[in-house]
Amino acid sequence: MGARLGSNNDDELTETHEINVTPFIDVVLVLLIIFMVAAPLATVDVPVDLPASTATPTPRPDKPLFLTIQADKTLSLGETPTTKESLGAALDAATHGDKSQRVFLRADKTVDYGALTEVMNSLRGAGYLKIGLVGLETAPAP
Repeated sequence: MGARLGSNNDDELTETHEINVTPFIDVVLVLLIIFMVAAPLATVDVPVDLPASTATPTPRPDKPLFLTIQADKTLSLGETPTTKESLGAALDAATHGDKSQRVFLRADKTVDYGALTEVMNSLRGAGYLKIGLVGLETAPAP
């Protein structure tokens, strides 16, 4: 509540109905400074040089080559069971020696990361560098 002192001869103080915005501006400026300081701290600051991608989904090959790791860590190339030691020979037989063919790797969700990495290293050691990881497609979260 404000009062105006003027050259009025009355001893009565009159009320003015103007809003004092100075405290409001002070609060807004303090909040602005807080958000300017806090905003850079809220972002993840890990330097990563991400590649740009304009890739469109590739069409599925006519006869994809699936390598499956089951829950008990046994391997199957297509429908044929195989071992890690004979994986290279089985892949060469299935692809007719074409090492540029993509191998789709499926793994049970209970298979640990170490076992998956060992199989991927075996694929790389056999010369198969194009590996696609297969997963279930899920609907995006709303």
